[in-house]
Amino acid sequence: MVAIVDIGSLIVNKPGVAGDRPCIAGTRMTVQNIIMDFQAGLSPQDIVTEYPYLSLAQVYAALAYYYANQEAMEQEIAQYQAECQVLETQWISGNKTYNINIIHKITPFL
Repeated sequence: MVAIVDIGSLIVNKPGVAGDRPCIAGTRMTVQNIIMDFQAGLSPQDIVTEYPYLSLAQVYAALAYYYANQEAMEQEIAQYQAECQVLETQWISGNKTYNINIIHKITPFL
């Protein structure tokens, strides 16, 4: 018998994991990362090729989560990009006194 996957189990949001962002269950890959790759022009299949530990179903679940929560996700992405811009500006200016809270928020893997 073929196993049936409950699509609701593919995306999780656990406090303290991946910067409190929704991610693919069993990974630290955030929905936001997948969406940013998708918006940059990668197809779902390209994303699976780039991250071979993901399945096509997981990528499509991330896309479905994004479209179901588009306004909130766009706000998160805009905030992330603004925080990255602050860090980039500090780096270019030679100001190495980074706000560690920003660094941990935008790079939850550290």
